[in-house]
Amino acid sequence: MDPYDRYELMVNGTVVQTPIVLAAMAGVVDAEYALARREDAGMVCIGGYSIDETTMAASRLLVEAGRDEFLPDDPTAEIRAQSEMLSESGLVVAVNMRGSAPESFAAVARAVGPGIVYEIDAHCRQEPMIAAGCGEALLHDTDKLERVVRALKAEHVTVSVKMRAGVAEDDQILARALWQAGADIIHIDLMDFGHTKLRQIRNACPLILIANNSITSFTVVKDMLAHGADMVSLARHADPATLASLNEKLAAYADETGWYNAPKQLCRGGDIRSLTFCCMPVKNCPLIPALENLDISRNEFISVKLNGVKNTLLEGGENTCFGSLAWCCKSSTPCMFRNMALKEVGLSLPDYMRYKRRLSEKLMKRVFEGDAFYAAE
Repeated sequence: MDPYDRYELMVNGTVVQTPIVLAAMAGVVDAEYALARREDAGMVCIGGYSIDETTMAASRLLVEAGRDEFLPDDPTAEIRAQSEMLSESGLVVAVNMRGSAPESFAAVARAVGPGIVYEIDAHCRQEPMIAAGCGEALLHDTDKLERVVRALKAEHVTVSVKMRAGVAEDDQILARALWQAGADIIHIDLMDFGHTKLRQIRNACPLILIANNSITSFTVVKDMLAHGADMVSLARHADPATLASLNEKLAAYADETGWYNAPKQLCRGGDIRSLTFCCMPVKNCPLIPALENLDISRNEFISVKLNGVKNTLLEGGENTCFGSLAWCCKSSTPCMFRNMALKEVGLSLPDYMRYKRRLSEKLMKRVFEGDAFYAAE
């Protein structure tokens, strides 16, 4: 299957071949590293690179302490050279950068151009980097982090923020602020929080989310995707055998289900994308408080869903519980009435899920463009 048909995922104008990301590791992840793994990855974050004298001095201290670091004489020239080496790789290329001021980031973007993604490192917790005002320090100075995002967006480039969960005062508020500042991607080291934190962030913003930390098995990958991730990233576990296994299983799962990162149903802990699977709001269930938190009335919810399937194959289904496939559940839930309705219109379960994905996108447009903010756990 064509990668876009399989995942329907694009980053920086490039089709993502597989939702597997090679996460940055300073002194390790460069073009050579990425090219050796390109068959089983869709995106690479090269670096991290320290991009101004303050952060380069911090990198030198880390090297003296025994850590790996990239220390080119001219970081901007090195980033340009590395990205050019990957220009025909088929990978979405991002560069993870550590800078002490917004202008440092903007200067790199201005010199290298929009062909790559610019990832702000708000993740590094090494003391010399924190003292330089970058890395995790940005999660304690979110105003500065927002200024960095805006400085990069002023250069008309795609912006990612690599962050560590549980460091900022409120990750949901931070995610929303990053979205409003212009970020396109949030790359989240989930630490020990797991999918609970991921779901919270998914419910706070419509950005592309990359889940990071202990992505070692397909079971973990599915769990991340079902709770809001668009992609998953690997660092130390990104060996060729693990990547190949995950890529093969992801492709098979996507082809089998039709929606590779379909959420769990709302009543089973799903994020708000799962409104697409909810039935009519006529009984006491998790849907009712969800709509109240979103400031969406029951009547509006009914209208949005029915309008969302109008003139599609989900519009029918008069013998289903509520008279339309718009209200039917996820394909993994057994339902003979739904399946009978699908058979009548000639729709397979994977195609049914593709239609449900379209409906979810329309619902999310209402949620986020309507400025609703779902702050539930």
